[in-house]
Amino acid sequence: MQADLTSLPTRSLSGAFHVVVESPGGSRVKLKFDSELGAFKLSRPLVAGLCYPFDWGFVPGTKAPDGDPLDAMVFCDSPTFPGVVIECRALGLIRLSQKKKRGAGRERNDRLIAIPVKAPRFSHYLEPSDLPQRTRKELEEFFLTAVMFEDKAARILGWAESRVGEQMVDRCSQGDCFKAT
Repeated sequence: MQADLTSLPTRSLSGAFHVVVESPGGSRVKLKFDSELGAFKLSRPLVAGLCYPFDWGFVPGTKAPDGDPLDAMVFCDSPTFPGVVIECRALGLIRLSQKKKRGAGRERNDRLIAIPVKAPRFSHYLEPSDLPQRTRKELEEFFLTAVMFEDKAARILGWAESRVGEQMVDRCSQGDCFKAT
């Protein structure tokens, strides 16, 4: 049996958080790590013509309000591969709500936007406001379009700064992620 990537340490010795890549940038399918199987499984194809703009994955050792590990998109121009672990820092959060998986009402399913600590080309991106407005809008539209046919009725609630992203990682690793950010 392979290692359970969801149980890797949340943070590295340097203090950066880890992101395990599930779907690399450019992928037209959503892959999901299955901890029981110890392998990546096809979750679903994306909407026709849509692909992941950057590496997509999760922060190990965390549990987000939706019950899954905390989602993260790694903002970098070089896609990697499923299973690669990237040391990151938070750029910010895209606050998102969607229909609950079970029962009535809505739940938060924020998207952590991360910067690899070993990508000096992106070191000047410190806050969401450092990204061009068009890039921020494209990321928002990607997250809405990616679930267009999933009956999630996703809504963008806005952006939060890097400090909030780092706090979210810490709270989700301590089992306290259910408090709204």
